[in-house]
Amino acid sequence: MIRLRNEALDLPVRGALPALRSALEGPGSAVLCAPPGTGKTTLVPLALAGLLGDAPVRRVVVAEPRRIAARAAARRMAWLLGEKVGESVGYTVRGERVVGPRARVEVVTTGVLLQRLQRDQELTGVDVVIIDECHERHLDADTVAAFLVDVRAALRPELRLVAASATTDAQGWSRILGDAPVVEARGTSYPVEVVWAPPLRPVRPPHGMRVDPALLTHVAAVVRRALTERDGDVLCFLPGVGEIARVAGQLGDASAEVLQVHGRAPAAVQDAVLAGSAGGERRVVLATSVAESSLTVPGVRVVVDAGLAREPRVDHARGLSALTTVRASQAAGRQRAGRAGREAPGAVYRCWAEAEDARLPRFPAPEIKLADLAAFALQTACWGDPDASGLALLDPPPGGAMAAARGVLAAVGAVSPESGRVTERGSRMARVGLHPRLARALLDSVPLVGARRAAEVVALLSEEPPREYGDDLAAAWRAARRGGDGYAARWRTEVRRLTAAAGTPGADTAAAAASAPARSSGAGDEHVAGLVAALAFPERVARGRGDGSYLMVNGTRAEVRTGSALTGAEWITVAVADRPVGAGHARVLLGGHIDGDVARSAAASLYSEGDEVAWADGDLVARHVEHLGAVELAVRPLRKPAPGLVREGLLAGLREEGTALLHWSQGARELRERLAFLHRHLGAPWPDVSESALHARVDEWLEPELSKARRRADLRRIDAGQALNRLLPWATGEATRLDALAPERVAVPSGSRIRIDYSDPEQPVLAVKLQEMFGLAQTPRIADGGVPVLVHLLSPAGRPAAVTADLASFWRDGYRAVRAELRGRYPKHPWPEDPVAAQATRFTNARLRR
Repeated sequence: MIRLRNEALDLPVRGALPALRSALEGPGSAVLCAPPGTGKTTLVPLALAGLLGDAPVRRVVVAEPRRIAARAAARRMAWLLGEKVGESVGYTVRGERVVGPRARVEVVTTGVLLQRLQRDQELTGVDVVIIDECHERHLDADTVAAFLVDVRAALRPELRLVAASATTDAQGWSRILGDAPVVEARGTSYPVEVVWAPPLRPVRPPHGMRVDPALLTHVAAVVRRALTERDGDVLCFLPGVGEIARVAGQLGDASAEVLQVHGRAPAAVQDAVLAGSAGGERRVVLATSVAESSLTVPGVRVVVDAGLAREPRVDHARGLSALTTVRASQAAGRQRAGRAGREAPGAVYRCWAEAEDARLPRFPAPEIKLADLAAFALQTACWGDPDASGLALLDPPPGGAMAAARGVLAAVGAVSPESGRVTERGSRMARVGLHPRLARALLDSVPLVGARRAAEVVALLSEEPPREYGDDLAAAWRAARRGGDGYAARWRTEVRRLTAAAGTPGADTAAAAASAPARSSGAGDEHVAGLVAALAFPERVARGRGDGSYLMVNGTRAEVRTGSALTGAEWITVAVADRPVGAGHARVLLGGHIDGDVARSAAASLYSEGDEVAWADGDLVARHVEHLGAVELAVRPLRKPAPGLVREGLLAGLREEGTALLHWSQGARELRERLAFLHRHLGAPWPDVSESALHARVDEWLEPELSKARRRADLRRIDAGQALNRLLPWATGEATRLDALAPERVAVPSGSRIRIDYSDPEQPVLAVKLQEMFGLAQTPRIADGGVPVLVHLLSPAGRPAAVTADLASFWRDGYRAVRAELRGRYPKHPWPEDPVAAQATRFTNARLRR
């Protein structure tokens, strides 16, 4: 008989077990809300499996979002039972399985459960599935839940399903599970004091994977402060492995043991952290978000929160995806702070100002909204729902991201381009348990380089190697072979798994033969590494530009670091890249050497050739070009380009440089201004003559001259005024009223005909000497009397004296001041007291007397 340790009997979740069992015996599904530390991950599976001795014997599968959490949960449950892992409780993660024949609880990652569901949709032999930490909204967890809802509805209504969450935001999950009951377990929590500890000086916000070193220095200082001011162990949250290493380096002389917890940490370190301090020495545990809810670290009384997290981002246009550093959400902040109050009153030091807290996002964004969806789209296609429209998902996948994902899958032959249905090749790729790009590279490179070498390179690509391995893929490969670090150990495990997967029958040798020029099993490391990476990322094949940078076939410019082994290569393939702060190009973090033949074969779907006529450097350039995506492979001059291509090239020039390329006489410019005025005030049928409108109607006014042109000089010979006349409303007869509605000149009282300036279509200008307007009481109007001109009244010397759109008002109120100012300066010209009654004139007083 199994005897539980006393620690299990004291876990708070015990009080929720009757309600949970009742929900599973009734509707068959439930949402369990229980704060971290209550036992939802460890005691609940044991209870549902009947290992507490008070329930029927069942087989329970627990799905965890991370490998570290799956191993830790299995070890903890086995310890509570007084057993070794693998007896009553085991675990399965990618590349590792510790499950004995008597195991009744198996802890797996959500990725492993996805693979299992694709192989056996009924989950034969499983009675209960618990999806743990579902509040974190990992894409695999959302997908597993949706698939299991399908399984319960169509195949196994008796399968019991629990969504376990560390928060009380459970209504959405309840709805997804068919209005499942929500069971809450109250945690034993203690008060946590919040200490706001922002940096004294501003720090740069995170960008990409970069975190300001000044912030990390500040975090280390806050940890030292917490050690001085508080008792107990300190748990410090940082966004990633690199930041953990930097802060650990600054705490080397701290009066505590410094431990690092993250997904890549060795199992021995993870066990040491979860076991607590053995000799009473204080500990500082530097952790990623894995310690928010997946793991409970004993002895913690203080939390130091850097306030940062990592989320996936994808650039669909460039085919680049990566993690990026963001501000952690308010929900994450609450989760982290709660870690300080699990066992006793505690404190959280938040490394930001209190005023900033309200501006943080309330919850982390669901991964389905942010991530590359190629693997998700392959899973749903294998499930029989290519667009995921029939799945019970909390958030639907974004349409653009799904379209990009289907494009990737079609390109690698995983789905039918027409129907989106999975192909036999796609089903095999899904079973490999890799991103579809990497699965394609593995399967297609096996016939070319052999299963072992293909698996070794793909394993490198599936988990980015440490930066100290360098940016040359072949060199990193050699470093992993001889390495004794944790990465090398994980790499070897993955190589064994992939070698087995690649060696299974059914390799797509036909596809592989089309993917590379020749069998390369005897080639060197550089060639093999580059070939496999090119098969994985064909759109990131790149050619040197001659200036030290590279142009990827997807159009993105990339640079290698100074001193890189990739420098000088004509062709490379980019496996990992990021974008430096403020830069418009990518930076190569990991890449491989390839030759032109590999580049052409790997990216064969992007090859094209044809005649091109483009506007470049101010004139028409005609060429025959071979392209590999955005990279030009070969170019030769084109002597007799097709007329249609020439016309399109000239139109591109007109769009780029404007209609100023045509011949615009003074009359043509004035005609365009008059037409713009009429369109502004009268509308149709008077044409819009803006640049955009003229480009849109080019067929109506620039033909046949445009089709006869062959170069820039021919455009200069086109009379723009004659061409514009074609747009006038001749059909309705309205064109004959042009001079009446928008006259070139207007007669003034002196007898002069003064030109109107239409350069401002809102209000044309009549610039005329003041004396020539005597006797005119009202402002001249045009456009059927609807628009007054703006009168610029000039001095006898032609200089501006006054501006008015209301001549009557000017004579009445403004003229006296102008007369007083100018009559002394121009005594030879008439300045009557009553300008409305005076005779208009162009002449001086003497000339008038004669």
